[in-house]
Amino acid sequence: MAGAVSVSIRVATSPGEAQVAVVDDNRLIDYVLWRPGAPDGVGDIHHGRIIAQVPGMAGAFVAIAGAEGFLPESEGAKGLTSGTMLAVRVTRAAQGTKGPRLSARHVDPVSAGSVALLQRGPDPVARLAARFPSAPVIVDDAALAATLRLGARVTVASGVFDEDVAEAIDALARSEVDLPGGASVSVWPTPALVAIDVDAGGSLAGSAAAKVRHQAVNRAILPPLAEQIRLRNLSGAIVVDLAGLSPRKRAALGPDFSAALASDPLHPRFLGFTALGLAEIVRPRIHPPLHELLAGPLAAGLAALRAVIAAFHQDPRGLPAIRTNPAVVSALQADPVALPDLARRTGRQVTLKSDPSLPATVWVLEKDNG
Repeated sequence: MAGAVSVSIRVATSPGEAQVAVVDDNRLIDYVLWRPGAPDGVGDIHHGRIIAQVPGMAGAFVAIAGAEGFLPESEGAKGLTSGTMLAVRVTRAAQGTKGPRLSARHVDPVSAGSVALLQRGPDPVARLAARFPSAPVIVDDAALAATLRLGARVTVASGVFDEDVAEAIDALARSEVDLPGGASVSVWPTPALVAIDVDAGGSLAGSAAAKVRHQAVNRAILPPLAEQIRLRNLSGAIVVDLAGLSPRKRAALGPDFSAALASDPLHPRFLGFTALGLAEIVRPRIHPPLHELLAGPLAAGLAALRAVIAAFHQDPRGLPAIRTNPAVVSALQADPVALPDLARRTGRQVTLKSDPSLPATVWVLEKDNG
């Protein structure tokens, strides 16, 4: 599929954010939410300093620019002592209170200097362009297109998402998604794992015997279910509760699970079924999953900027002000791209009004009298 002519990479932008979609014949097959002012750091190369060896964790903590990462012994920490300077690459983004995962393998050594960021890793457009080397890249913003180092592959056009693709992207923000045939899945991330519940709904209607019908429905659900896991970038431990089959009879669907996951570039593994009949999947975590990106103060602030742009397009005589929680104000001000990007698009600076009485991610647009 990577070389298919029908595949294209489409980039729809808003202030401080870009939705990057790989589309094959108007079908969404890959998706990344990119925030240029808040990169996840994967692929960055740092000059770091060993802070402490931790034998119990088989690795060492390393100070890098703006963070502390973990360098496993298998990735180059073995035998190093506190204070050692070395070049490392970020191989996994930070998660919660855990810093990024690092590797010193295949990284050119640095002879001297202090802790510093040496080189940024590839952005999502570059990563997907490498995965789909024949796909043209279509961007709706000339300024962003000019920063992409992809030569003649890049063109600028408005309205890069067709209606079907836009609807598929919107669905990724919802916990419940409808699948072909009348079934649906509910996706519930927790701190420990991601739980997915399958509801067969009207797809179980028919005259066939119940067992045969239930197996056929669940077998048909697995490819679009695997597609949702990939598009949402769900990672870590994932458990799936299938519809209408006893735990004993679900084991027959094991090969179908593995086949459905086979095309995923992160190579998730189907581990089998629990005693309760829950399918267990483990998928490597490298970049943050979509549900994490859609939560928190920065996500709320960028949503407010999209609303400001929409209001500006309706009435370009001025910009509404944003009244919001101080955490959202701080997140927008800490992002070096978002507010300047809005000013570039509108020719005006937006007014941010801090209101501690509002909940953490709530914002309100109001007339700017200043």
